Amino acid sequence: MRILGINALFHDPAAALVIDGRTVAAAEEERFSRRKHGKRPVPFSAWELPGAAAAWCLKRAGLRPQDLDAVAYSFDPGLARPAEQMGLDDPWDHLRLTYAREAPGFLRAALPGLDPEIVRFVPHHMAHAASGAFAAEGADTSSVLVLDGRGERASHLAARRVHDRLEALCAQELPHSLGLVYEELTDHLGFLRSSDEFKVMALASHGRPRMLPELRRYVYPTGDGGFHATGVPWAELCPRRRPEEAWTQDHADIAASAQAVLEETLLDLVRWLHGQTHDRLLTLAGGVALNCVANARIAAEGPFDRVWVQPAAGDAGTALGGALLLAAGGGDDPTPMPGADLGRDWSDAELGAWLKTAAVPFDRPADIAETVAQALADNAIVAWFQGRSEYGPRALGHRSLLAHPGHAGNLERLNDVKGREQFRPVAPMVLEDRAAEIFDGVIPSPYMLFVHDVAPEWRERIPAVVHVDGTARIQTVDRRTEPLVARMLTEFERRTGLPVVVNTSLNTAGRPMVDDPRDALECFGSSPVDLLAIGPYAVRRGDFFRSDDTDDASR
Repeated sequence: MRILGINALFHDPAAALVIDGRTVAAAEEERFSRRKHGKRPVPFSAWELPGAAAAWCLKRAGLRPQDLDAVAYSFDPGLARPAEQMGLDDPWDHLRLTYAREAPGFLRAALPGLDPEIVRFVPHHMAHAASGAFAAEGADTSSVLVLDGRGERASHLAARRVHDRLEALCAQELPHSLGLVYEELTDHLGFLRSSDEFKVMALASHGRPRMLPELRRYVYPTGDGGFHATGVPWAELCPRRRPEEAWTQDHADIAASAQAVLEETLLDLVRWLHGQTHDRLLTLAGGVALNCVANARIAAEGPFDRVWVQPAAGDAGTALGGALLLAAGGGDDPTPMPGADLGRDWSDAELGAWLKTAAVPFDRPADIAETVAQALADNAIVAWFQGRSEYGPRALGHRSLLAHPGHAGNLERLNDVKGREQFRPVAPMVLEDRAAEIFDGVIPSPYMLFVHDVAPEWRERIPAVVHVDGTARIQTVDRRTEPLVARMLTEFERRTGLPVVVNTSLNTAGRPMVDDPRDALECFGSSPVDLLAIGPYAVRRGDFFRSDDTDDASR
């Protein structure tokens, strides 16, 4: 079966294509539109579809809309209730339901030739669950936990995959929502809700959970697989922070307290689920699963032998999950994700043509990995643009900014380049077979979705990637699946003795991750990056801004 998955209703609109159970392509609309998260999650934007992402997925496979067997839309309006009946204060929420009901017609307009009769509504949390259960590697029987802000009428799902079936076990109905509670705090702390929750997680490391007893009055597990999470009086606990104001210790402490109560509740949910299934593998999805600190605690203290997190755990991942769920239901055997690199790429010739059209000076070194390793050893900042772009919010060695981890000042330097708050950490990438020497935690960790304790003897050697609490959110690199990145890391270690390189996303604050060559050139030209490694080509900042425009730009 040829199935197109669509996520559109709330935020992070995305498309994914599954053919005969195999994931062929997946991309978020923000990478095409250059609007962060694709759109704001308000009812008035619910009609907006990931048209460009969907068209690209079809083009990648050489398909037309009329060639599809089904389209999975990851929200079922037939399951939803009016917002006021769910205890939600949103007088315009009915617009979402109207737009969702009309989605087949909107999709036909966006993809001419599509038969609206093949559109299938997939329950939102079942799509999340399938994105973990059917994409994870290693078991066709597993437990699944989904947590986010909201779906049709719930904010959580505990489920189990057994072969090609996905069975729902428990769901927590709204208004109780761990995701919405975390969103409320994000807004209270002066950040953008449904966007900047990761900033709260980073700020939490600077605080003490002294408000945890008070928060436990409003957020707690109920012992039956569900939880209470609503009504937190944030203003009584901590002064509201305006976006332009500096954060205070009170702000860090409330973030630490909220992080702690989230982790406690998740551990209870995980233990309850394991008591129902006794499975060895737990898969996580939903926006809350992007909380890598909580994930690490689940892996360390929970009862499951292994924890796997969908790299596109937010709503973007429901595009893939919906397609995989329909594939399994249609008799196809879903195969695990081949990796997160499911987006666009360009041939060497195409990249060379882009550079010539842009009239920028560039060269083609004998080995771009070795060139980058030397630049990093010389303490350059490198923009790394290689292969297919990543699906999900993490840069995983395809659209990355790289730096030397041995210089503590590179954290501030990178945050300045990106225009980010200085309390936010950057991450290390490390060869998988070297990771255990330096980091204690889940290994392998190819999707940067767990935090790890950094061995004390290494903290002074790689200070740029060590967070204030002595941890790091690592990405392990498999030599077999990422040979170019592995070679760069090997060459860097040969020059410096350090098997670690700083890796953060190739973008600036408020902008989506770089996706195509134009984005890469614009980012390189507007920020103090020393070298752009784009495919096999090198563009150097000194050459890029030289005054002599008469030189050959394609030497």
